[in-house]
Amino acid sequence: MTGMTTDILLILVSYLVGAIPNGLLVARARGVDIRKVGSGNIGATNVFRSVGKCWGILTFVGDALKGYIPSFFFPLLACSPPPWLGLACGCAAIAGHNWPVYLRFKGGKGIATSAGVLLGVAPAAVGIGLGGWILLFVTTRYVSVASIGAAILVPASAWLLYSADDLVLPIVLSLLGVLAVWRHRTNIKRLLGGEENRFDFRKKKAE
Repeated sequence: MTGMTTDILLILVSYLVGAIPNGLLVARARGVDIRKVGSGNIGATNVFRSVGKCWGILTFVGDALKGYIPSFFFPLLACSPPPWLGLACGCAAIAGHNWPVYLRFKGGKGIATSAGVLLGVAPAAVGIGLGGWILLFVTTRYVSVASIGAAILVPASAWLLYSADDLVLPIVLSLLGVLAVWRHRTNIKRLLGGEENRFDFRKKKAE
C-alpha cells in the first residue's frame, strides 16, 4: 500500500469515526430519541438538556474524542505522514459529525468534535478558545453565544500563534470557524429574536 493510499484511507476512516452519532446512541440507551426532543440536534447540548447532565457530558467527551483521535493518532499510523495529514483527518472527522452518512447526512454543529481536533493540532489555540467559551457561557448563559465566540476566538488566536511558521493551519482553522458559525445560523436567528434558551444553573431535570 502506497503512502498516498494510506493517507486517503486514514482520512476516509476519520470521516466514518466522526460520523458515529454519540448523542443519538447515548440518548437511545436512555430510551430517548434525541432527534424528537428539545432542539432535535444530536449534539451534547441537547442531550445535556433533554436526557441529563451526566449523559450530556459523556456525549461531549465522546464527540471530542472523535476529533482528537483522528487528528493526533491517525498520522502515527502512516509510515511517512505529510505535515497536513493530522489536520486533514480532523477536518474529515468534523465533516462526519456534521454530515454523518449513518443519519442521511443530518448531524450536529461540530463544536465538541472541532475542539477535539484543535486539541490534537493546535492545543494553545484551543486553550484560549476554551477560556473564551467558559467566560461567555458564565456571563451570558447561552451555549450558542459561547460556541460562536470560541469559533471566532480560536482562529484569531491561530493567526497570532502559528502564522509565522505555517499559514495552512490558521487558514484551515478560519474556515472551520466560519463553518461553525454558519452551523449556528438558527441559533443566531433565535438570539436576534429573543427566543434562544438560556442555560439555567438552578434547573434540575424532572424525573
